[in-house]
Amino acid sequence: MASVSVSHDEFSCPICLDLLKDPVTVPCGHSFCMNCITGCWDQKGVYSCPQCRQTFTPRPALGRNTMMVDMLEKLKKTELQPTAEAPCFAGPADVECDFCTGRKYKAMKSCLSCLLSYCEVHIQPHYEVPRLSKHKLVNATSQLQEKICSQHDRIFEVFCRTDQKLICMLCSMDDHSGHKTVSAAAEWTDKQKKLLQMKGDNKNQIQQRDKELQEVQQALHTLQFSAQEAVDETERIFTELISFMEQKRSEVTESIRAQERAEVSRAEGLLEQLEMEITKLKSRDAEIEQLLQTEDHIDFLKSFDSCCPAPVSEISSIAFTPHLSFTDIMTPALKEVEKMLLKLHPGKLGTGCHSQ
Repeated sequence: MASVSVSHDEFSCPICLDLLKDPVTVPCGHSFCMNCITGCWDQKGVYSCPQCRQTFTPRPALGRNTMMVDMLEKLKKTELQPTAEAPCFAGPADVECDFCTGRKYKAMKSCLSCLLSYCEVHIQPHYEVPRLSKHKLVNATSQLQEKICSQHDRIFEVFCRTDQKLICMLCSMDDHSGHKTVSAAAEWTDKQKKLLQMKGDNKNQIQQRDKELQEVQQALHTLQFSAQEAVDETERIFTELISFMEQKRSEVTESIRAQERAEVSRAEGLLEQLEMEITKLKSRDAEIEQLLQTEDHIDFLKSFDSCCPAPVSEISSIAFTPHLSFTDIMTPALKEVEKMLLKLHPGKLGTGCHSQ
C-alpha cells in the first residue's frame, strides 16, 4: 500500500494555528477545531467562515471530519519518529536550549506554553508526556515574549482591526469585545495581498523612471551633438575671417558653449533626481521583498507598519526638452561679419556667410 505524506501546515487550524483538534468542516469547505469555530461564532453572533468570510444563515450544523482525523493521526506519528541526527552545539546566531547545562546545544523548538526553548534531546517529553503534548511548539526563537500577551500570558492569535494590534483570544473577549477582529493568519493573508499590490505599483514606477532616464539621456546626447555641430560650423565660417575675425569667432563659440552648459546643467539635475528616485524605489522594493519572505505571522505584522507606512503613490512624469537650436546666437554675429567683410573686402565675401 502506498504511504501518505502529510505536513503540519496543511492541517493547522486557521484560528488557533495549532494542529486541528476534533476537526469539523463548515459549508464553504474550510476546516477548524470544533472549539475554535464554535467559540468564534458564539462570541460574534455572526456565522461566517474566518478564512473566506462566507456567511451562513441559519447557523450550520458542524459534523466531525473523520477523514481528516485519520490524516492527523498519521501526521502525529510522523512527527514522533526519533531523529537520526545528533544535536549540535549552539553557535553565536543560534537559539540555545534552556535546559542544557554547561555548553548548550542548539534549540530546535520553543514552547509558547512554557516560554522556554529546547534542543532535540530535551524536547522529547513534549512529544511523549500527554500533558506536555498539548503545548504549542514553534520553531526555535529568541523572541518568545514578543509573541505572548503580557496581560493574559497567551499567544497572539487574533488581530484587532479596530485598534490595529495583535491580541490574544482572551483580549478579544475582554478589552476588545465588540471590535472587528480576525485571526492573525487571515490578517497576514490580507496584508500579503496588499504588499503584492504595492510591489506591483512600485515596479511600474521603477519602469517609468527607467524609461524617463533613457529619454533624458538620449535628449542630452542629441543636445551635445547639436552643440558640437554648431561649434564646427562656427569654426568653418570664422576661420575664413583670418586674424581679423578671431575675436568674433571666440565670442560666438563661448556663447554657444554657455547655452550648452546651461542645458547640460539642467539635464544633469534631472538625471540626478531620477537616479535618486530610482534608488529609493529599489530600496523600498527590497524592503517589501524581505517582508514578503517573512512567514512568521507575528514578526510580519509587527514589521508591516514600519516597513509600509503608506501605499505607494502615483509619481509625476519628468521630461527634458532642450533648446537644440543655436541659430539665435549665430545669426546676429554672422550679419555683423557680413557688414564687416563688405566694408573691408567687398569682393571676397564667402558663400558660407550668404547661406546664413
